[in-house]
Amino acid sequence: MTGVLDGPRVADDVHFEPRRLDRTSPIYVAGHGGLVGSAIVRHLDREGFSNIVCRSHRQLDLTHRDSVFAFFKRIEPRYVILAAAKVGGIVANNLYPTEFLSTNLQIQTNVLDAALTCDVERLLFLGSSCIYPRNAPQPIEEYELLNGYLEPTNDAYAIAKIAGIIQVQSVRRQYGKAWICAMPTNLYGPGDNFSLRGSHVLPALIRRYDDAVRLGRSVVTNWGTGNPRREFLHSDDLADACLYLLEHYDGPQHVNIGTGTDVSIRELAGLIATLTGFAGDTRWDESQPDGVPQKLLSIRKLSQAGWTASIDLEQGLRSTIDWYRYHRAAARGADDRQWDLSRGR
Repeated sequence: MTGVLDGPRVADDVHFEPRRLDRTSPIYVAGHGGLVGSAIVRHLDREGFSNIVCRSHRQLDLTHRDSVFAFFKRIEPRYVILAAAKVGGIVANNLYPTEFLSTNLQIQTNVLDAALTCDVERLLFLGSSCIYPRNAPQPIEEYELLNGYLEPTNDAYAIAKIAGIIQVQSVRRQYGKAWICAMPTNLYGPGDNFSLRGSHVLPALIRRYDDAVRLGRSVVTNWGTGNPRREFLHSDDLADACLYLLEHYDGPQHVNIGTGTDVSIRELAGLIATLTGFAGDTRWDESQPDGVPQKLLSIRKLSQAGWTASIDLEQGLRSTIDWYRYHRAAARGADDRQWDLSRGR
């Protein structure tokens, strides 16, 4: 499946017929410890992959170029899924744009260069829906990339992800490698970061309302107006989509991954309040930023490829809340030390 979208085409000389991946060949999942990477590893395991290669940050720092090249030379992966990234919510992106730009550029460049040197057959680079212009028409088609100004609160992270897309497209043109890019919408699920200062909106809301229920608080105060609309995709659905694209899609243009529906942050907060059992009042601090007014991805290209999401929002929220409550003490960001505001980490 190639060239299904109207609009500008991306030049490409690759001639590759997508096919089922060899379940016995080494497949490296960069970022396996995060929300996305852990879901991908679980899915690959369920699908019978027997040679899944993972390394923790302590075992392999992806910002250290020589270490990354040595690792690729030793492992010789046939397939690579690049899900490693420094990520965070609106607070973190606003406070530390330099780290979000520099760290992600280093990770991407090192992994992609090493993969090219080792002749990796299939590679999937995962970006983010924040690559699109702040005021892009909704739902956002893939060809809206670079058609306008970015959202200022996460422009540094977005630029890093755009650079990754361009690098993959460049490798396709120059070296004929069948590498692809996918841009997921806002993600959530087990293994998320639940820090109140460094996480994305959905896990932060789960943490806030769960804390209120446990501690007997009668009021929860959320940032912004609650009016912005967002689309949310469960990480297990994303993992399924990633493997599907690797086996069914090839083309130079990135592919949006989402559900095709969105909700307001106010509606999301109300649903999480209900599911956590919070019966108090919700207030909104309108002095805090909202971010982009709406961000809904067009999933036309993905649907034409034959894939649709299967986990609805309420179902996904229930399971994520249950997971968080069971793993609360050990969940990422539970103690908020990950984002020490005085140190920028």
